[in-house]
Amino acid sequence: MNEDKQQIAARQLRLVTYLSIGANVFLIGVKFVVGYITNSLSLLADGVHSVSDMVTDLAVLLGLYLGSKKPDSSHQYGHGKLETLAAVAIALSLFGVGLGMIYYAALAITKDQVTRPRNLVLVAAIGAIAVKEVVYRLTKTVAIKHHCAAALANAWHDRADALSSLAVIAGVVAHKFGFNHGDQVAAIAVGIMVVVVAARIIADAFGELTERAVDHAIIDQIKDIIKANGQIRQYHRLRTRTVGREVFLDLHILVDRNLNVAAAHQIAQNLEDALDEQLTRPVNITVHIEPDIPALRE
Repeated sequence: MNEDKQQIAARQLRLVTYLSIGANVFLIGVKFVVGYITNSLSLLADGVHSVSDMVTDLAVLLGLYLGSKKPDSSHQYGHGKLETLAAVAIALSLFGVGLGMIYYAALAITKDQVTRPRNLVLVAAIGAIAVKEVVYRLTKTVAIKHHCAAALANAWHDRADALSSLAVIAGVVAHKFGFNHGDQVAAIAVGIMVVVVAARIIADAFGELTERAVDHAIIDQIKDIIKANGQIRQYHRLRTRTVGREVFLDLHILVDRNLNVAAAHQIAQNLEDALDEQLTRPVNITVHIEPDIPALRE
């Protein structure tokens, strides 16, 4: 069951990443061709951004491949944290893109550089936003469903690409109203948004790398599943942590002291099955069985 969840999640995550790669290949061609024809530096820069998007797509695929490998003698808890490291790498790339947008836009303002974009640039940018917004929403939905930090970071990279195209549009519109630095001002605003998103992704990833527990909603669901088992008299020392998309969970349960080993084991097995079936994330469970005696109650 647990392995099936992992395989289904990995397959869906790969599909949306392939979709993102296809979209990026198409947009790179459009942005560079139109940017060259119209001599639009902002659209050419946007094309470079799409190239960085495709690089992060490949990083996600690599992270999914490595993170989905089965445990071995050297990594007995699996390779899930490689996905988390991929998320950090993508977020750092996103952080750099945001800072770069801010720097070059501010530099253009200080040099009083004026952008005079043409209508074809506007058409290309609007099309890029439409494509990227679809890819962003699909990737984000699948990433949240399967709790994949790398894919979620990549989704935000797609959104950043859409926002950078929005800055191109702002430059076209601003120029038509006589404001020559509209493109640069919009790019700075977008850059700040991109940096904030990247910082949040990095903070979440480091939380996982430092053995942070799962969120309160999942903890409450786990507690409800335990309480629903009438053969468990009490439980304590419930601990959780995440390794990639997988939840590692261990706890102590108190059962009737007169049960034999086989009966006590079956209670633990029933609990493990219930947790595996009802939790949406793959879960790795360790249950320690104790007799229900006053000395062990907490």
